[in-house]
Amino acid sequence: MASLEILLGTVAAVVLLGVVAVRVSVRLGLPSLLLYLGIGVLLGEQVLGFQFSDAPLTESIGLAALVLILVEGGLTTTWSSVRPALGIGIALSTVSVAVSIAVAGVLLHLALGLEWRTAFLWGAVLSSTDAAAVFSVLRGVGVSKRLAGALELESGFNDAPVVLAVILLASDDPITWSTPVLIAYELVAGALIGYLLGRGGAWALRRAALPSTGLYPLAVIAVCVLGYSAGQFAHASGLLAAYVAALVLGNADLPHRGGIRSFAEGTGWLAQIGLFVLLGLYASPQRLGSAVVPALIAGVVLLVAARPLSVLVAALPFRMPWREQAFLSWSGLRGAVPIVLALIALTEGAEGAQALVDVVFVLVVVLTLLQGTTLPWVARVLRVTQRAEPHEIEVDAAPLDELHADLLQVRVPVGSRLRGVYLRELRLPKGAMVSLVVRGDEAFTPNGETRLRELDQLLVVATAAVRAATEERIREVDELGRLARWRGKGGGVNGSGTPGGG
Repeated sequence: MASLEILLGTVAAVVLLGVVAVRVSVRLGLPSLLLYLGIGVLLGEQVLGFQFSDAPLTESIGLAALVLILVEGGLTTTWSSVRPALGIGIALSTVSVAVSIAVAGVLLHLALGLEWRTAFLWGAVLSSTDAAAVFSVLRGVGVSKRLAGALELESGFNDAPVVLAVILLASDDPITWSTPVLIAYELVAGALIGYLLGRGGAWALRRAALPSTGLYPLAVIAVCVLGYSAGQFAHASGLLAAYVAALVLGNADLPHRGGIRSFAEGTGWLAQIGLFVLLGLYASPQRLGSAVVPALIAGVVLLVAARPLSVLVAALPFRMPWREQAFLSWSGLRGAVPIVLALIALTEGAEGAQALVDVVFVLVVVLTLLQGTTLPWVARVLRVTQRAEPHEIEVDAAPLDELHADLLQVRVPVGSRLRGVYLRELRLPKGAMVSLVVRGDEAFTPNGETRLRELDQLLVVATAAVRAATEERIREVDELGRLARWRGKGGGVNGSGTPGGG
């Protein structure tokens, strides 16, 4: 056992290296997960000599990291953006998964001579898209909200049914008529547990008045992780429970939402760095050579047949244009999830599972290089990109309990329709007013003739009774500009024409 100072120093150095790798990956145009895997391989037995081959421990840590990655995805997903894609997202995470397993299983049986159950197990392991890869790569591509939302929902939802399929196929239990019923129960129960915990957690946090702002992110993450545990104890899908709880909490009216999302993003990055480095450390370069040819065959099966056909079937009810279907097919990014799934099969004692782990490792590297680096180019060729949209208006809130009021912090993003609006034109509800404007290094008390600029930060004091209406009004003007009231949006005019009442 290494001493504590060596262990902590090594972990800190790896995390710092992983943080730097994010910057390097952006400059090189490579997904950062490849650099993390490389760090793990560098630390491993063939280079620096760290010995690590504990498959059950790797699986457990991998699932824990996957929970945190899914929580980060749920907390940072805006429901209004993904709601139009809810139908296609659910179809991609259920119907598409089933079709992909079936097509990949049949073709891998024919191409590699695998036994039928083993072939379908390989198909299940390879069918899941990776939340970390999608959340980190897709948001910089600039596609429509419908496409981005569909892929985010797919990567968040599809881990749960795929894990169930892998456990089922890796075991010796017979598949009977009750199997689909059991899977349906686990998914529905997991979603319900996550929803109830999310709603309950949001209700409690709005009334908790915690003494430190740093406690809110910790409490939110804890509620989501509790969703995973509760789902597992109820013999339901813990992964789905954690993701749904995070989705509910991320879109709830919580204090310090900006800080919660920032903390979740940091936690997600830490989970990604730790997970990919660990997987790279676990990999054995000596075995990977024999896995190259099967991995390439499996990759062709996925890219040419399994993924396109599964997207086609899932998209049929939604009349999706072929260009968008083609982009969805190419966007089925694989990352750590298939490797973790293969480790589940290994710990379950499935036949040939070690070979599957090696094949999946090689395949993830190949597909990440191929798809991750070409995704922006494919989006442009298929003409599914669109003009850059302004970032959503950020409104953070801190409770002022003794005054029965809230302090809202508003950031005006680039491209917002708030730019050029006079404060008197905001027409905030009576009981709300802009108390401070921070512009660059200058902070000043505004008046009705103060004109907003991009990147301004506003402090808005609102009574608890009008806080929701104040937020709604700010978002309306951000979306439609100063004429929001005349375009079907109602502004809460206080009768004085000033930016607030009081």
